[in-house]
Amino acid sequence: MLLALIQRNTKLYFKDKGMFFSSLITPLILLVLFVTFLGDVYRDMLFGELREKMALSDDLINGGVGSYLMSSLFSVCCVTVSFMSNLVMVQDKVTGARKDLTLAPVRNATLALSYYCASVIAALTVILVLTAAGFCYLAVVGWYLSFGDVLWVLLDVILLTLFGTSLSSVIHFFLKSQGQITAVSATISAGYGFLCGAYMPLSNYGEGLRNGLSLFPGNHGTTLTRNHMMRGIWEEMDAQHVPQEVIDTLQENMSCQIHCFDHSVSVPMMYVVLVGAVLVLTGVYTLLCKCRRR
Repeated sequence: MLLALIQRNTKLYFKDKGMFFSSLITPLILLVLFVTFLGDVYRDMLFGELREKMALSDDLINGGVGSYLMSSLFSVCCVTVSFMSNLVMVQDKVTGARKDLTLAPVRNATLALSYYCASVIAALTVILVLTAAGFCYLAVVGWYLSFGDVLWVLLDVILLTLFGTSLSSVIHFFLKSQGQITAVSATISAGYGFLCGAYMPLSNYGEGLRNGLSLFPGNHGTTLTRNHMMRGIWEEMDAQHVPQEVIDTLQENMSCQIHCFDHSVSVPMMYVVLVGAVLVLTGVYTLLCKCRRR
């Protein structure tokens, strides 16, 4: 029964052209903006002064800018696509299909788990295709990723997708109308990139806002993805005898590190925060489903 419901929910997502293409709007817009317009802006902002002082190759600079932009794209789209793929749960409430399902001999726990699993499968399908497209773009402009870096990026993408699915499951649990769906989708698409530090590095925010946003698990996911995407760039810059102080400044400007109330957060701790957030939100979703049954 669980497998049948997962298959049904996944098919509904891909067959609903409006829902499917709406989930692709944010990734496509960001990809076009990054490739056509923001590439030159970030190239001047991040490497402008360094390019004038040191003879860095264009391949290295383009690879660094591309890795930075793709890490931002991955971190945002993992959550926004998860929110859209999980709308099947709300659509069933709006159309009354959920009432029909509850009349059948299906446990509420099985029904809730089927929505969660179907959302993960649908979101990962879209995100992995987007990730492959991002890797192809880096192969053209400048490839500095090792095989291990690719595996770490895939792990980050999976964890961020699980985080987005868990967060959306809790929020969508309370939605019951088409207007609420539209409002939440628009808010997440417009605001999440700023909350997670993808559109603008946290180093550009004020101290109070920066400390507050550093507690948000999405920022840890963005920083993890950025670290693994940029690791090869830092090694190549070190090989080209770029001073370590300059590399540290670039890492700070690109928010490759998280400082929470003047304390630096290590990479293992970022994974602890992100995995912990997934477990906590999944637990909250489970409790909400149990309360509904009662």
